[in-house]
Parts: sequence; structure tokens; C-alpha cells
Amino acid sequence: MIDTVLFDMGGTLEDIFIDEASKKASAEGVLRILAAHGHPLSLDVPAAIQAFADGWDRYAAYRGPTNRELKPEEIWGNYILSELGLDFDTVKPFSEELAHMWEVTHYHRALRPKVKEMLEGLKGLGMKLGVISNTAALYQVFRTLEEYGIRDYFQDVTLSSVTGYRKPDPNIFLVSLNQIRSDPKTCAYVGDTYSRDVIGPQNLGFGATFHIHSFLTQSRDTDVPKEVRATYSIQDIYEVYTILRDQAGKKAE
Repeated sequence: MIDTVLFDMGGTLEDIFIDEASKKASAEGVLRILAAHGHPLSLDVPAAIQAFADGWDRYAAYRGPTNRELKPEEIWGNYILSELGLDFDTVKPFSEELAHMWEVTHYHRALRPKVKEMLEGLKGLGMKLGVISNTAALYQVFRTLEEYGIRDYFQDVTLSSVTGYRKPDPNIFLVSLNQIRSDPKTCAYVGDTYSRDVIGPQNLGFGATFHIHSFLTQSRDTDVPKEVRATYSIQDIYEVYTILRDQAGKKAE
């Protein structure tokens, strides 16, 4: 019987998407932060957008095959800005400022409808709740959960930027399971990608997986075999509560 529900963040608890406006705003944000710390770049915004995209591609070439996550100073100093005359030691003092700004600006983020009601329902069922998120910032997820007013629902928040491992690597899930003190067989995982949020938990023997579609789903799941399926495919995040409530009711009969 499920007694623990762990959630992905971007695309799951929150709606998330990228557009031309967010690309422009995040590039401007990087230029502003660099200038404020005495490292102005002689790039216009279109050139900056391309330069930073190239930097993220360099980092993706590392983290994709390895499922490892580096610290912000390594990401920005050794990859994102490495071809622009900046390095690890230069960006280290303000790397988390860059990382946080990028996460909340490059992506439009908003809490999905009914998340609070869903969490309240799961809490009423006695479920332990947690978040497991791939993120390139150390503190952004914690702060965003606070801003949404839902931080106190979670007994654990496990981040790739802290653990050094990215979903679907088993280690990030195992860190969370050890911190929240749950057996994978009694855990459900809720996420928006098959490649990270379904395959990872299923490989560890989670009791159930929930898949909900997001803006990121298609781009993240291009190489996923068609036979990969979640236990439940849902359209509304509130269904996590109703499905587990009904299961609990059947067990009690």
C-alpha cells in the first residue's frame, strides 16, 4: 500500500514553459548580473542568447550521458561562460545568483491548479510527501515552494544540484528514500517525463508511477521506448489524490 508520494517540480507541481520573451529576459539577466559584478560583456541580446544557449549545449553534452549535476560555479564557470573570457574562480562568488535568476526567468513557472488541494488531501490520508527535482540551482526550488505556500507539506526536498545526481540515476531517488525513510515498494512518484520520472522509479521498484503531460514532456522523451508506461496517466494533478484515496478505501474494505 502506498504511504509516500514523491513529486517532480518543474512540469509537475508547476506548469513550466520557455518562449522568446523568457529567453530574452534570462539573457538580459545574465548580462546585468555580470555587469553588476564588474564583468560586462560586449554582446547585444541576440548574441548573448546564442552564446548562453551554446554554453548550455556544452553542459548538456556532459550531464546527458552521465546523469551528473555539477555545482553552479562549475556549470557557469566551466561551461556556460567558458568561451566568453570568464572562468570558475571569476564566477564562483555570484554563481548561485546566476543560477537562481536563470531558473526563474528562462522558464515561465506557475503552480498548477489544485496542487494545494491535492497535497492537503494526501496529507489527510497520512501520506509522507517529498520532492525530487533536477535543477542547476542550489536554493531556487526551496524558495519557489515557499513562494507557492506549499513548502511545509514536504518532509523532504532532494535536488540534483545538492546530490550531484540527476534523474533517472538511482542515487538521487535513493537519497530521498533514505531521508524520508520509505521503502520504494510503498512509494509513488509523480512526474511529467517518462525518461526521468517513470523509468527511474520503476527501475527501483516503486509501487506506482504517475505521468502528467507538460511543455517539457515531448522534448525530454524523444528516445523513450514506446513500451514504457506509467501506472497511471493523468490529466489533472488532483487525480493523484483521488486515485490514492480510492485505493486506500478499497484496502480498508
